[in-house]
Amino acid sequence: MHLEVALLIVLATVVALLVAAQALRLPYPILMVLGGCAMAVIPGLPEVELQPDLVLVILLPPILYAAAFFTPLRELRRNVGPISLLAVGLVLATMVVVALVARHALGFGWAEAFVLGAIVSPTDPVAATAIARRLGVPGRIVTIVEGESLINDGTALVAYKFAVAAVVTGTFSLAEATGEFVWNVAGGIAVGVAVGAVVAAIRRRLDNPPVEVTIALFTAYFAYLPAEELGVSGVLAAVTVGIYMGRLTSQLTSPTTRIQGTAVWEIVVFLVNSALFVLVGLQLPAVMDGIEGVADWTLVGDGVLLAATVMLVRLAWVFPFTYLPRLLVRRVRDSGPAPPWRHTLLVAWTGMRGAVSLAAALALPLATDAGADFPRRDLIIFLAFSVILGTLLVQGLTLPALIRLLRVDDYDEQLEREESKARLLAVEAALARIDELAAEEWVRDDTAERVRGAYDYRRRRFAARFEEDGDPQPFEERAAAYQRVLRELLDAQRAILLELRNAGHINDEVMRRIERELDLEDSRLEI
Repeated sequence: MHLEVALLIVLATVVALLVAAQALRLPYPILMVLGGCAMAVIPGLPEVELQPDLVLVILLPPILYAAAFFTPLRELRRNVGPISLLAVGLVLATMVVVALVARHALGFGWAEAFVLGAIVSPTDPVAATAIARRLGVPGRIVTIVEGESLINDGTALVAYKFAVAAVVTGTFSLAEATGEFVWNVAGGIAVGVAVGAVVAAIRRRLDNPPVEVTIALFTAYFAYLPAEELGVSGVLAAVTVGIYMGRLTSQLTSPTTRIQGTAVWEIVVFLVNSALFVLVGLQLPAVMDGIEGVADWTLVGDGVLLAATVMLVRLAWVFPFTYLPRLLVRRVRDSGPAPPWRHTLLVAWTGMRGAVSLAAALALPLATDAGADFPRRDLIIFLAFSVILGTLLVQGLTLPALIRLLRVDDYDEQLEREESKARLLAVEAALARIDELAAEEWVRDDTAERVRGAYDYRRRRFAARFEEDGDPQPFEERAAAYQRVLRELLDAQRAILLELRNAGHINDEVMRRIERELDLEDSRLEI
Protein backbone atom coordinates (compact mmCIF):
# COMPACT_ATOMS: atom_id res chain seq x y z
CA MET A 1 0.00 0.00 0.00
CA HIS A 2 1.32 3.44 -0.94
CA LEU A 3 2.13 5.79 1.93
CA GLU A 4 -0.37 8.37 0.69
CA VAL A 5 -3.20 5.82 0.67
CA ALA A 6 -2.25 4.54 4.11
CA LEU A 7 -2.19 8.06 5.50
CA LEU A 8 -5.58 8.78 3.94
CA ILE A 9 -7.04 5.64 5.57
CA VAL A 10 -5.66 6.62 8.98
CA LEU A 11 -6.98 10.17 8.77
CA ALA A 12 -10.38 9.04 7.48
CA THR A 13 -10.64 6.48 10.29
CA VAL A 14 -9.85 9.12 12.91
CA VAL A 15 -12.44 11.53 11.50
CA ALA A 16 -15.07 8.79 11.30
CA LEU A 17 -14.45 7.86 14.93
CA LEU A 18 -14.66 11.47 16.10
CA VAL A 19 -17.93 11.98 14.21
CA ALA A 20 -19.28 8.75 15.67
CA ALA A 21 -18.27 9.86 19.18
CA GLN A 22 -20.25 13.06 18.68
CA ALA A 23 -23.28 11.23 17.30
CA LEU A 24 -23.25 8.60 20.06
CA ARG A 25 -22.52 11.21 22.77
CA LEU A 26 -19.49 9.25 23.94
CA PRO A 27 -16.13 10.68 25.04
CA TYR A 28 -13.76 10.37 22.10
CA PRO A 29 -11.06 8.28 23.93
CA ILE A 30 -13.49 5.36 24.12
CA LEU A 31 -13.91 5.19 20.35
CA MET A 32 -10.29 6.11 19.67
CA VAL A 33 -9.04 3.10 21.61
CA LEU A 34 -11.39 0.92 19.57
CA GLY A 35 -10.11 2.65 16.44
CA GLY A 36 -6.57 1.77 17.46
CA CYS A 37 -7.58 -1.88 17.56
CA ALA A 38 -9.32 -1.56 14.18
CA MET A 39 -6.29 0.01 12.52
CA ALA A 40 -4.12 -2.81 13.85
CA VAL A 41 -5.99 -5.30 11.64
CA ILE A 42 -6.23 -3.18 8.46
CA PRO A 43 -3.97 -4.97 5.96
CA GLY A 44 -1.23 -2.98 4.31
CA LEU A 45 -0.91 -0.15 6.81
CA PRO A 46 2.72 0.66 7.55
CA GLU A 47 4.23 -0.40 10.84
CA VAL A 48 5.33 2.65 12.78
CA GLU A 49 8.42 2.45 14.96
CA LEU A 50 8.83 5.40 17.29
CA GLN A 51 12.00 6.36 19.03
CA PRO A 52 11.12 5.68 22.68
CA ASP A 53 13.12 8.67 23.93
CA LEU A 54 10.98 11.01 21.83
CA VAL A 55 7.54 9.78 22.93
CA LEU A 56 7.52 11.30 26.40
CA VAL A 57 9.43 14.38 25.27
CA ILE A 58 7.10 15.26 22.38
CA LEU A 59 3.68 14.08 23.51
CA LEU A 60 3.58 14.25 27.29
CA PRO A 61 4.51 17.89 28.21
CA PRO A 62 1.51 19.59 26.53
CA ILE A 63 -0.94 17.15 28.13
CA LEU A 64 0.51 17.77 31.59
CA TYR A 65 0.76 21.53 31.14
CA ALA A 66 -2.82 21.91 29.90
CA ALA A 67 -4.22 19.78 32.72
CA ALA A 68 -2.34 21.85 35.31
CA PHE A 69 -3.12 25.18 33.65
CA PHE A 70 -6.90 24.68 33.81
CA THR A 71 -6.97 23.10 37.29
CA PRO A 72 -8.84 25.25 39.87
CA LEU A 73 -6.14 25.74 42.50
CA ARG A 74 -8.48 26.64 45.37
CA GLU A 75 -10.52 23.47 44.95
CA LEU A 76 -7.28 21.52 44.67
CA ARG A 77 -6.18 22.86 48.05
CA ARG A 78 -9.59 22.29 49.64
CA ASN A 79 -9.62 18.66 48.56
CA VAL A 80 -5.92 17.99 49.10
CA GLY A 81 -6.68 15.15 51.54
CA PRO A 82 -8.79 12.88 49.30
CA ILE A 83 -6.77 13.84 46.23
CA SER A 84 -3.48 12.93 47.95
CA LEU A 85 -4.84 9.56 49.09
CA LEU A 86 -5.80 8.79 45.50
CA ALA A 87 -2.91 10.41 43.66
CA VAL A 88 -0.13 9.06 45.90
CA GLY A 89 -1.48 6.25 48.05
CA LEU A 90 -3.69 4.59 45.44
CA VAL A 91 -1.07 4.95 42.70
CA LEU A 92 1.56 3.18 44.81
CA ALA A 93 -0.95 0.55 45.96
CA THR A 94 -1.99 -0.12 42.36
CA MET A 95 1.61 -0.37 41.24
CA VAL A 96 2.44 -2.89 43.98
CA VAL A 97 -0.67 -5.05 43.43
CA VAL A 98 -0.23 -5.08 39.64
CA ALA A 99 3.44 -5.99 40.13
CA LEU A 100 2.44 -8.88 42.41
CA VAL A 101 -0.08 -10.14 39.84
CA ALA A 102 2.41 -9.80 37.00
CA ARG A 103 5.07 -11.58 39.02
CA HIS A 104 3.04 -14.51 40.31
CA ALA A 105 0.32 -14.91 37.67
CA LEU A 106 2.17 -13.87 34.50
CA GLY A 107 5.72 -14.90 35.35
CA PHE A 108 7.31 -11.43 35.13
CA GLY A 109 10.55 -10.55 36.84
CA TRP A 110 10.19 -8.10 39.72
CA ALA A 111 11.73 -5.13 37.89
CA GLU A 112 9.59 -5.34 34.75
CA ALA A 113 6.55 -6.16 36.91
CA PHE A 114 6.96 -2.84 38.70
CA VAL A 115 7.44 -1.09 35.33
CA LEU A 116 4.05 -2.44 34.23
CA GLY A 117 2.50 -1.44 37.55
CA ALA A 118 3.80 2.11 37.23
CA ILE A 119 2.53 2.41 33.65
CA VAL A 120 -1.08 1.43 34.43
CA SER A 121 -1.37 3.16 37.82
CA PRO A 122 -2.24 6.76 36.76
CA THR A 123 -5.80 7.62 35.74
CA ASP A 124 -6.90 9.78 32.84
CA PRO A 125 -9.69 12.33 33.41
CA VAL A 126 -10.74 13.00 29.81
CA ALA A 127 -13.46 10.37 29.46
CA ALA A 128 -14.62 10.53 33.08
CA THR A 129 -15.00 14.30 33.31
CA ALA A 130 -16.60 14.56 29.86
CA ILE A 131 -19.32 12.16 30.98
CA ALA A 132 -19.57 13.69 34.46
CA ARG A 133 -20.06 17.25 33.21
CA ARG A 134 -22.59 16.23 30.58
CA LEU A 135 -24.71 14.29 33.07
CA GLY A 136 -24.52 16.76 35.95
CA VAL A 137 -22.14 15.14 38.44
CA PRO A 138 -21.38 17.36 41.47
CA GLY A 139 -18.45 19.70 40.92
CA ARG A 140 -16.51 18.33 43.90
CA ILE A 141 -16.37 14.88 42.30
CA VAL A 142 -15.09 16.37 39.04
CA THR A 143 -12.49 18.37 40.98
CA ILE A 144 -11.26 15.28 42.82
CA VAL A 145 -11.04 13.23 39.62
CA GLU A 146 -9.18 16.00 37.76
CA GLY A 147 -6.90 16.79 40.70
CA GLU A 148 -6.09 13.12 41.17
CA SER A 149 -5.16 12.66 37.51
CA LEU A 150 -2.96 15.76 37.61
CA ILE A 151 -0.92 14.70 40.64
CA ASN A 152 -0.91 10.96 40.06
CA ASP A 153 0.82 11.50 36.73
CA GLY A 154 3.77 12.87 38.66
CA THR A 155 3.70 10.07 41.23
CA ALA A 156 3.38 7.31 38.64
CA LEU A 157 5.97 8.66 36.21
CA VAL A 158 8.57 9.25 38.91
CA ALA A 159 8.03 5.65 40.04
CA TYR A 160 8.13 4.58 36.38
CA LYS A 161 11.47 6.31 35.94
CA PHE A 162 13.02 4.38 38.84
CA ALA A 163 11.49 1.07 37.75
CA VAL A 164 12.78 1.46 34.18
CA ALA A 165 16.22 2.43 35.50
CA ALA A 166 16.26 -0.75 37.61
CA VAL A 167 15.55 -2.85 34.51
CA VAL A 168 18.03 -1.02 32.29
CA THR A 169 20.92 -0.97 34.79
CA GLY A 170 20.09 -4.22 36.55
CA THR A 171 20.55 -2.64 39.99
CA PHE A 172 18.33 -0.97 42.57
CA SER A 173 19.11 0.61 45.94
CA LEU A 174 16.25 1.74 48.17
CA ALA A 175 18.42 4.31 49.96
CA GLU A 176 19.66 5.81 46.69
CA ALA A 177 16.15 5.72 45.23
CA THR A 178 14.74 7.58 48.24
CA GLY A 179 17.34 10.34 47.93
CA GLU A 180 16.82 10.58 44.17
CA PHE A 181 13.07 10.71 44.67
CA VAL A 182 13.37 13.75 46.95
CA TRP A 183 15.79 15.38 44.49
CA ASN A 184 13.45 14.62 41.57
CA VAL A 185 10.41 16.13 43.28
CA ALA A 186 12.10 19.21 44.75
CA GLY A 187 14.18 19.85 41.63
CA GLY A 188 11.23 19.45 39.25
CA ILE A 189 9.10 21.90 41.23
CA ALA A 190 11.99 24.39 41.44
CA VAL A 191 12.58 24.26 37.69
CA GLY A 192 8.88 24.74 37.03
CA VAL A 193 8.71 27.83 39.27
CA ALA A 194 11.89 29.31 37.77
CA VAL A 195 10.70 28.82 34.18
CA GLY A 196 7.28 30.20 35.07
CA ALA A 197 8.85 33.37 36.51
CA VAL A 198 10.94 33.92 33.37
CA VAL A 199 8.07 33.26 30.97
CA ALA A 200 5.75 35.54 32.96
CA ALA A 201 8.33 38.35 32.87
CA ILE A 202 8.58 38.02 29.08
CA ARG A 203 4.85 37.83 28.46
CA ARG A 204 4.19 40.95 30.56
CA ARG A 205 5.99 42.90 27.83
CA LEU A 206 4.07 41.39 24.92
CA ASP A 207 0.76 42.25 23.30
CA ASN A 208 0.65 39.95 20.30
CA PRO A 209 -1.80 37.02 20.58
CA PRO A 210 -0.12 34.65 18.06
CA VAL A 211 3.29 35.16 19.68
CA GLU A 212 1.90 34.76 23.20
CA VAL A 213 -0.04 31.59 22.33
CA THR A 214 3.09 30.15 20.70
CA ILE A 215 5.12 30.87 23.82
CA ALA A 216 2.40 29.23 25.90
CA LEU A 217 2.63 26.10 23.74
CA PHE A 218 6.40 26.01 24.20
CA THR A 219 6.31 26.70 27.94
CA ALA A 220 5.72 23.05 28.83
CA TYR A 221 8.88 22.12 26.92
CA PHE A 222 10.83 25.02 28.43
CA ALA A 223 10.21 23.39 31.82
CA TYR A 224 10.30 19.71 30.88
CA LEU A 225 13.52 19.64 28.84
CA PRO A 226 15.92 21.41 31.26
CA ALA A 227 14.46 19.45 34.17
CA GLU A 228 15.20 16.17 32.44
CA GLU A 229 18.68 17.39 31.53
CA LEU A 230 19.32 18.22 35.20
CA GLY A 231 18.16 14.76 36.23
CA VAL A 232 14.99 15.90 37.99
CA SER A 233 11.34 15.28 37.21
CA GLY A 234 10.32 16.91 33.95
CA VAL A 235 6.75 15.81 34.68
CA LEU A 236 6.57 17.84 37.89
CA ALA A 237 8.32 20.76 36.19
CA ALA A 238 5.65 20.82 33.45
CA VAL A 239 2.84 20.50 36.00
CA THR A 240 4.31 23.22 38.22
CA VAL A 241 4.79 25.73 35.42
CA GLY A 242 1.25 24.96 34.22
CA ILE A 243 -0.22 25.79 37.62
CA TYR A 244 2.02 28.88 37.88
CA MET A 245 1.02 30.28 34.48
CA GLY A 246 -2.65 29.36 34.94
CA ARG A 247 -2.70 31.47 38.10
CA LEU A 248 -1.13 34.50 36.36
CA THR A 249 -2.63 34.37 32.89
CA SER A 250 -5.43 36.86 33.66
CA GLN A 251 -2.81 39.45 34.62
CA LEU A 252 -0.51 38.76 31.67
CA THR A 253 -2.81 38.48 28.67
CA SER A 254 -5.47 40.39 26.79
CA PRO A 255 -9.02 39.05 26.27
CA THR A 256 -8.21 38.22 22.64
CA THR A 257 -5.16 36.22 23.66
CA ARG A 258 -7.12 34.29 26.27
CA ILE A 259 -9.91 33.43 23.82
CA GLN A 260 -7.44 32.26 21.20
CA GLY A 261 -5.25 30.45 23.71
CA THR A 262 -8.09 28.43 25.21
CA ALA A 263 -9.21 27.31 21.76
CA VAL A 264 -5.67 26.37 20.74
CA TRP A 265 -5.08 24.34 23.89
CA GLU A 266 -8.32 22.41 23.46
CA ILE A 267 -7.25 21.45 19.94
CA VAL A 268 -3.66 20.59 20.91
CA VAL A 269 -4.69 18.28 23.76
CA PHE A 270 -7.35 16.74 21.54
CA LEU A 271 -4.81 16.04 18.77
CA VAL A 272 -2.14 14.67 21.11
CA ASN A 273 -4.59 12.27 22.75
CA SER A 274 -5.83 11.15 19.35
CA ALA A 275 -2.29 10.75 18.03
CA LEU A 276 -1.34 8.47 20.92
CA PHE A 277 -4.17 6.05 20.23
CA VAL A 278 -3.43 6.07 16.49
CA LEU A 279 0.27 5.40 17.09
CA VAL A 280 -0.51 2.48 19.37
CA GLY A 281 -2.85 1.05 16.76
CA LEU A 282 -0.17 1.29 14.09
CA GLN A 283 2.40 -0.31 16.40
CA LEU A 284 0.18 -3.16 17.64
CA PRO A 285 1.01 -5.55 14.74
CA ALA A 286 4.73 -5.24 15.47
CA VAL A 287 4.04 -5.54 19.19
CA MET A 288 2.03 -8.73 18.66
CA ASP A 289 4.77 -10.15 16.45
CA GLY A 290 7.29 -9.47 19.22
CA ILE A 291 5.34 -11.49 21.81
CA GLU A 292 6.69 -14.99 21.42
CA GLY A 293 5.39 -18.21 22.90
CA VAL A 294 2.07 -16.86 24.23
CA ALA A 295 -1.24 -17.96 22.76
CA ASP A 296 -3.74 -15.29 21.69
CA TRP A 297 -6.38 -16.39 24.19
CA THR A 298 -3.78 -16.36 26.94
CA LEU A 299 -2.91 -12.77 26.04
CA VAL A 300 -6.58 -11.80 26.15
CA GLY A 301 -6.97 -13.46 29.52
CA ASP A 302 -3.90 -11.71 30.90
CA GLY A 303 -5.22 -8.37 29.70
CA VAL A 304 -8.63 -8.98 31.30
CA LEU A 305 -6.90 -10.03 34.55
CA LEU A 306 -4.87 -6.83 34.77
CA ALA A 307 -7.80 -4.57 33.81
CA ALA A 308 -9.92 -6.23 36.49
CA THR A 309 -7.06 -5.86 38.97
CA VAL A 310 -6.72 -2.09 38.58
CA MET A 311 -10.51 -1.60 38.81
CA LEU A 312 -10.84 -3.81 41.91
CA VAL A 313 -7.86 -2.16 43.63
CA ARG A 314 -9.50 1.22 43.16
CA LEU A 315 -12.81 0.03 44.59
CA ALA A 316 -11.04 -1.63 47.52
CA TRP A 317 -9.07 1.56 48.23
CA VAL A 318 -11.60 4.36 47.82
CA PHE A 319 -14.29 3.26 50.27
CA PRO A 320 -12.16 2.49 53.35
CA PHE A 321 -9.86 5.48 52.85
CA THR A 322 -12.86 7.78 52.46
CA TYR A 323 -14.60 6.78 55.69
CA LEU A 324 -12.00 5.19 58.01
CA PRO A 325 -9.97 8.42 58.55
CA ARG A 326 -13.17 10.15 59.69
CA LEU A 327 -13.81 7.39 62.20
CA LEU A 328 -10.25 7.29 63.52
CA VAL A 329 -9.06 10.91 63.35
CA ARG A 330 -11.09 13.63 65.05
CA ARG A 331 -9.52 16.46 63.03
CA VAL A 332 -10.64 14.82 59.79
CA ARG A 333 -14.09 14.18 61.26
CA ASP A 334 -14.44 17.83 62.31
CA SER A 335 -13.36 19.13 58.89
CA GLY A 336 -16.75 18.39 57.42
CA PRO A 337 -19.42 15.73 56.87
CA ALA A 338 -18.52 12.50 55.13
CA PRO A 339 -19.45 12.41 51.44
CA PRO A 340 -22.54 10.38 50.49
CA TRP A 341 -21.79 6.80 49.50
CA ARG A 342 -23.15 7.56 46.02
CA HIS A 343 -20.46 10.18 45.48
CA THR A 344 -17.79 7.81 46.78
CA LEU A 345 -18.95 5.09 44.39
CA LEU A 346 -18.71 7.49 41.45
CA VAL A 347 -15.14 8.44 42.39
CA ALA A 348 -14.30 4.72 42.67
CA TRP A 349 -15.76 4.07 39.21
CA THR A 350 -13.89 6.87 37.40
CA GLY A 351 -10.52 5.13 37.20
CA MET A 352 -10.18 5.01 33.41
CA ARG A 353 -6.65 4.89 32.01
CA GLY A 354 -5.56 6.83 28.95
CA ALA A 355 -2.94 8.97 27.28
CA VAL A 356 -0.30 9.06 30.02
CA SER A 357 -0.22 5.28 30.33
CA LEU A 358 0.00 4.97 26.54
CA ALA A 359 2.87 7.43 26.34
CA ALA A 360 4.76 5.71 29.15
CA ALA A 361 4.35 2.29 27.52
CA LEU A 362 5.54 3.53 24.12
CA ALA A 363 8.51 5.26 25.76
CA LEU A 364 10.01 2.04 27.15
CA PRO A 365 13.66 1.64 26.07
CA LEU A 366 14.44 -0.94 23.42
CA ALA A 367 17.47 -2.34 25.25
CA THR A 368 19.23 -2.45 28.60
CA ASP A 369 22.70 -1.10 29.35
CA ALA A 370 24.06 -4.61 28.90
CA GLY A 371 22.82 -4.64 25.30
CA ALA A 372 20.00 -7.14 25.85
CA ASP A 373 16.44 -6.46 24.73
CA PHE A 374 14.26 -4.74 27.33
CA PRO A 375 12.53 -7.74 28.97
CA ARG A 376 8.92 -8.28 27.86
CA ARG A 377 8.70 -4.80 26.30
CA ASP A 378 6.13 -5.80 23.67
CA LEU A 379 4.06 -7.70 26.22
CA ILE A 380 4.08 -4.71 28.59
CA ILE A 381 2.84 -2.42 25.78
CA PHE A 382 0.09 -4.90 24.90
CA LEU A 383 -1.02 -5.32 28.52
CA ALA A 384 -1.01 -1.56 29.09
CA PHE A 385 -3.20 -1.12 26.01
CA SER A 386 -5.47 -3.90 27.31
CA VAL A 387 -5.90 -2.14 30.66
CA ILE A 388 -6.73 1.13 28.89
CA LEU A 389 -9.19 -0.65 26.61
CA GLY A 390 -10.79 -2.54 29.49
CA THR A 391 -11.23 0.44 31.80
CA LEU A 392 -12.57 2.70 29.05
CA LEU A 393 -15.06 0.12 27.82
CA VAL A 394 -16.23 -1.23 31.17
CA GLN A 395 -16.13 1.90 33.32
CA GLY A 396 -16.51 4.48 30.54
CA LEU A 397 -19.54 2.87 28.91
CA THR A 398 -21.30 2.05 32.19
CA LEU A 399 -20.59 5.36 33.94
CA PRO A 400 -23.57 7.23 32.38
CA ALA A 401 -25.97 4.49 33.51
CA LEU A 402 -24.42 4.51 36.99
CA ILE A 403 -24.81 8.29 37.27
CA ARG A 404 -28.47 8.07 36.30
CA LEU A 405 -29.06 5.13 38.64
CA LEU A 406 -27.54 6.94 41.62
CA ARG A 407 -29.49 10.14 40.85
CA VAL A 408 -26.76 12.49 42.00
CA ASP A 409 -27.47 16.22 42.04
CA ASP A 410 -24.95 18.65 40.58
CA TYR A 411 -26.35 21.70 42.39
CA ASP A 412 -23.64 23.37 44.48
CA GLU A 413 -25.24 26.14 46.54
CA GLN A 414 -21.94 27.61 47.70
CA LEU A 415 -20.52 27.74 44.18
CA GLU A 416 -23.72 29.33 42.85
CA ARG A 417 -23.61 32.02 45.55
CA GLU A 418 -19.91 32.66 44.89
CA GLU A 419 -20.55 33.16 41.19
CA SER A 420 -23.55 35.42 41.77
CA LYS A 421 -21.62 37.46 44.35
CA ALA A 422 -18.68 37.87 42.00
CA ARG A 423 -20.98 39.02 39.18
CA LEU A 424 -22.75 41.46 41.51
CA LEU A 425 -19.49 43.00 42.75
CA ALA A 426 -18.16 43.25 39.19
CA VAL A 427 -21.29 45.11 38.09
CA GLU A 428 -21.09 47.46 41.09
CA ALA A 429 -17.46 48.20 40.21
CA ALA A 430 -18.55 49.02 36.65
CA LEU A 431 -21.32 51.35 37.92
CA ALA A 432 -18.85 53.13 40.21
CA ARG A 433 -16.48 53.58 37.30
CA ILE A 434 -19.29 54.96 35.10
CA ASP A 435 -19.98 57.63 37.74
CA GLU A 436 -16.29 58.58 37.69
CA LEU A 437 -16.16 58.68 33.90
CA ALA A 438 -19.32 60.79 33.61
CA ALA A 439 -17.27 63.80 34.69
CA GLU A 440 -14.84 63.38 31.81
CA GLU A 441 -15.26 65.69 28.83
CA TRP A 442 -15.02 62.87 26.28
CA VAL A 443 -17.95 60.91 27.82
CA ARG A 444 -21.33 62.00 26.49
CA ASP A 445 -24.23 62.17 28.96
CA ASP A 446 -26.51 59.96 26.85
CA THR A 447 -23.76 57.36 26.50
CA ALA A 448 -23.18 57.24 30.24
CA GLU A 449 -26.90 56.95 30.96
CA ARG A 450 -27.39 54.20 28.40
CA VAL A 451 -24.50 52.16 29.80
CA ARG A 452 -25.59 52.86 33.39
CA GLY A 453 -29.09 51.59 32.63
CA ALA A 454 -27.80 48.29 31.25
CA TYR A 455 -25.46 47.70 34.20
CA ASP A 456 -28.08 48.77 36.74
CA TYR A 457 -30.43 46.12 35.40
CA ARG A 458 -27.69 43.52 35.78
CA ARG A 459 -27.05 44.72 39.34
CA ARG A 460 -30.72 44.31 40.26
CA ARG A 461 -30.81 40.92 38.58
CA PHE A 462 -27.88 39.52 40.60
CA ALA A 463 -28.91 41.28 43.82
CA ALA A 464 -32.32 39.55 43.69
CA ARG A 465 -30.55 36.22 44.21
CA PHE A 466 -29.42 37.36 47.67
CA GLU A 467 -32.69 38.92 48.85
CA GLU A 468 -34.70 36.62 51.10
CA ASP A 469 -38.05 37.95 49.86
CA GLY A 470 -36.80 38.64 46.34
CA ASP A 471 -37.81 36.66 43.28
CA PRO A 472 -35.00 36.38 40.74
CA GLN A 473 -37.19 34.50 38.26
CA PRO A 474 -38.60 37.55 36.41
CA PHE A 475 -35.09 38.94 36.01
CA GLU A 476 -33.77 35.62 34.69
CA GLU A 477 -36.63 35.25 32.23
CA ARG A 478 -36.17 38.81 30.93
CA ALA A 479 -32.41 38.29 30.67
CA ALA A 480 -32.85 35.04 28.75
CA ALA A 481 -35.34 36.69 26.39
CA TYR A 482 -33.04 39.66 25.86
CA GLN A 483 -30.08 37.40 25.12
CA ARG A 484 -32.20 35.38 22.71
CA VAL A 485 -33.13 38.56 20.83
CA LEU A 486 -29.49 39.60 20.64
CA ARG A 487 -28.48 36.21 19.28
CA GLU A 488 -31.20 36.44 16.64
CA LEU A 489 -29.81 39.84 15.63
CA LEU A 490 -26.26 38.48 15.54
CA ASP A 491 -27.40 35.56 13.37
CA ALA A 492 -29.12 37.99 10.99
CA GLN A 493 -25.87 39.95 10.65
CA ARG A 494 -23.91 36.77 9.98
CA ALA A 495 -26.42 35.74 7.31
CA ILE A 496 -26.14 39.03 5.41
CA LEU A 497 -22.34 38.85 5.62
CA LEU A 498 -22.46 35.41 4.04
CA GLU A 499 -24.75 36.65 1.27
CA LEU A 500 -22.46 39.61 0.57
CA ARG A 501 -19.41 37.34 0.43
CA ASN A 502 -21.10 34.78 -1.81
CA ALA A 503 -22.30 37.53 -4.14
CA GLY A 504 -18.77 38.92 -4.41
CA HIS A 505 -19.58 42.29 -2.79
CA ILE A 506 -17.05 41.74 0.02
CA ASN A 507 -14.03 39.47 0.23
CA ASP A 508 -13.34 36.75 2.79
CA GLU A 509 -11.02 38.91 4.87
CA VAL A 510 -13.70 41.56 5.43
CA MET A 511 -16.27 38.89 6.27
CA ARG A 512 -13.98 37.17 8.80
CA ARG A 513 -13.05 40.46 10.48
CA ILE A 514 -16.69 41.45 11.05
CA GLU A 515 -17.69 37.88 11.86
CA ARG A 516 -15.04 37.72 14.59
CA GLU A 517 -16.45 40.90 16.15
CA LEU A 518 -19.91 39.34 16.14
CA ASP A 519 -18.55 36.13 17.65
CA LEU A 520 -16.83 38.03 20.46
CA GLU A 521 -20.06 39.88 21.14
CA ASP A 522 -21.90 36.55 21.14
CA SER A 523 -19.44 35.09 23.65
CA ARG A 524 -20.33 37.84 26.15
CA LEU A 525 -23.95 36.71 26.37
CA GLU A 526 -24.86 34.65 29.42
CA ILE A 527 -27.32 31.79 29.15
